[in-house]
Amino acid sequence: MGITAFIKEIGRGAAGARSLTREQASEVMGIVLDGGASDIELGAFVLAMRMKGETLDELTGFLDAAHARCLRLGSDRPVIVIPSYNGSRRLPNLTPLLAMSLAQEGARVLVHGQPQDPTRVTSAAIFHDLGLPPALCEEDIRCAWARREPAFVTTRLLSPALQRLLDVRWSVGVRNSGHTVAKMLSPFEGARTLRLASFTHPEFGALLGSWAQQSQVDAMLLRGTEGEAVADPRRQPRIDTWIAGELHPEWSAPSQDGVVAELPLLPRENDAATTALYIQAVLSGEKPAPAPLTRQVQLLLGALASLDAPRPVLGLTA
Repeated sequence: MGITAFIKEIGRGAAGARSLTREQASEVMGIVLDGGASDIELGAFVLAMRMKGETLDELTGFLDAAHARCLRLGSDRPVIVIPSYNGSRRLPNLTPLLAMSLAQEGARVLVHGQPQDPTRVTSAAIFHDLGLPPALCEEDIRCAWARREPAFVTTRLLSPALQRLLDVRWSVGVRNSGHTVAKMLSPFEGARTLRLASFTHPEFGALLGSWAQQSQVDAMLLRGTEGEAVADPRRQPRIDTWIAGELHPEWSAPSQDGVVAELPLLPRENDAATTALYIQAVLSGEKPAPAPLTRQVQLLLGALASLDAPRPVLGLTA
C-alpha cells in the first residue's frame, strides 16, 4: 500500500509540514506496523515526524493503531502500568525499585520495555539480577502478582510490530514516534489502568496532559529521571495525576524549589548488579528509600485506591 502520500504531508519542512488528522495518523501507523511501508518510506516517515513533532491528534491516532495490534490482557482489579524505555546512563535506574515497592503494598504492577540497550542500564537487566525474569504469558503475570511482585514483559511480547518500529532507531540513529506510543500503551481491557508517563520538555508534558484530559485516561505524568517514569531521587519533581481525564491535586505534587539540602544515599555505580543490591537493601529496610520515590509510591497507592472504589450511580437518591 505504501505511505508516500502521508510523507508528502508531514515531510515539507518545519514551515510547510501539515499535521495529520487522528484518522490519518491511525491509518499510516497501521500500515507501518503491518509492514506495508518500504524501508525507504519507513526511514522518511520516522525522520519527518521527528523533525515536525507530533500533535495531539497524531499521537492519539498512532496509539489507536498500536492498541489495535497489541496483546490484550485482563485483570479484575486496576493495574499500574509502568513503561521503561530509557534506562539510565548516570544515575541508578530506580524504576524496578518503584515497581517492587508498589507490588509489596499489594498493587498489581506491569512494567514493559526493552530487554536490552547497549547504551543504557535497562530495567530488564536489573530485574534479571533481582531474580525476576520476564513474563512469557498471561499466567506468568498472574503468578508474579500472586507473589506480590511486579510483572515485567518485553515490548516484543505485547506487540512484535511495535518492536520492529522501535528497532528502526538502530538504523537511523534517533528515537521515533513508536517510542512515544510505547510509553502511552495500555494492554489491559476490562480493567482500569493507571499509566505512568514521563517527559523531558515542558511542551511535551503539556501535550501529555491534553491527551489525559481529552482521552479521559488515568495517568501520572512527571518529568522523568533520564527518561524513566520514576521520581528523581535527588529532588521531588512535579507530579500531575489525572483520573478519568480530571486533574486530582490530592494525588499530585509540586516540584521542589531551591537548593537540595540533603542528598540521598545512592550506590556509587549504576550498573545492573550494583543497582539490584541497592534495591534489595532498600526493600529489606537496611537502607532508606529516596524521599521523592517514597512520595511517588504514596501518591500512586492513593490514586490506585480511588480507582478501586465503587463509583456512585447517577440518578439514584438515598
